[in-house]
Amino acid sequence: MQPLSLTDTLPTDLDNALLVGRVWLDGTHPGPALVTVHEGNIIDITEFGPTMADLLERDDVLEVVQRAEGASLGNIETLLANSQQAQPQAPYLLAPCDVQAVKACGVTFAVSLLERVIEEQAGGDPAKAVALRDDLQALIGTDLSKIAPGSEEAMALKTALQARGGWSQYMEVGIGPDAEVFTKAQPLSSVGFGASVGLHASSQWNNPEPEIVLAVDSRGQVRGATLGNDVNLRDVEGRSALLLGKAKDNNASCSIGPFIRLFDDHFTIDSVRNCQVALRIEGEDDDFLLQGESDMREISRDPLDLVRQTIGDHHQYPDGFMLFLGTMFSPIKDRDGKGQGFTHHLGDRVTISTPALGSLVNPVGRSDQLPPWTYGIRELMRHLARR
Repeated sequence: MQPLSLTDTLPTDLDNALLVGRVWLDGTHPGPALVTVHEGNIIDITEFGPTMADLLERDDVLEVVQRAEGASLGNIETLLANSQQAQPQAPYLLAPCDVQAVKACGVTFAVSLLERVIEEQAGGDPAKAVALRDDLQALIGTDLSKIAPGSEEAMALKTALQARGGWSQYMEVGIGPDAEVFTKAQPLSSVGFGASVGLHASSQWNNPEPEIVLAVDSRGQVRGATLGNDVNLRDVEGRSALLLGKAKDNNASCSIGPFIRLFDDHFTIDSVRNCQVALRIEGEDDDFLLQGESDMREISRDPLDLVRQTIGDHHQYPDGFMLFLGTMFSPIKDRDGKGQGFTHHLGDRVTISTPALGSLVNPVGRSDQLPPWTYGIRELMRHLARR
């Protein structure tokens, strides 16, 4: 598998894109730095931070990035090449967020809602999924994508499904008034472009979830967006929703990147609403290939509604947060046998892309075999004190 090139990785309208990210630097005080991309070069803008959370709080963040005042850390091609090595060489990309909370919204698309109900009904057994999919489609008997969550029509469907024994906790958050918002990962634990993502060793039925991720400041303002892979363990969560933490928050199970694209005249929340997010999975050991798209126009809850359900008088995020918006892509293509559906193999390469944001690429490994997460908030504070 060839590394992704510059044109494959960054926004197609790069000249109009205001990008911010984080890279790892070696040297006297090794650690993360804030950067932007300017005329093909990576520019250190840490002095305007010093954390990404600080940078995104600035009212003048667009001007800071446009000026791009700081030391050059080399060209973007070298950075991307360094980031895709098995043993990355500094400078290389990190996840573009740091101390922000990492939150995620589930079942925000009708297709993913149906698959969540199937997981629950199957009790985590992929062999039961095919028959359940047919049964549930017959039982529901309507196009869920046309039903506004929390509407009178949604509540009428809930009553009808309860009477027929077809209601589910996933249906509740899919078409009920309240969105599912959960903590995907801990601050500083997300991996970035080129790094391996991790599967829990116990999981035998899993998949990537290609999503757009909003960067939101402490005031609830969306400052930009990026791409994310919310690695999903279908067999673990399918056994019980109370296993959501075990299914979602494992070492290297959250990938974000490559950069945050800031909102400006060229890229807005409407751009996000109209994105099509592509997924490509390439098998290393079996030449398997799976491709698909998630159309943000089919999301059941508006992105800004999901932000409002996350932050407000009921919950504050003084360091801001990153918000995964969910996906409509739940792969069901058989891989290891008829009726077995899709699951990852170790060594798979996952590429998530959309023209306005570029591409996020990650190989797949096991959480217990990948480098452990050791660089937390205390280490970041020590690093900033030394700079």
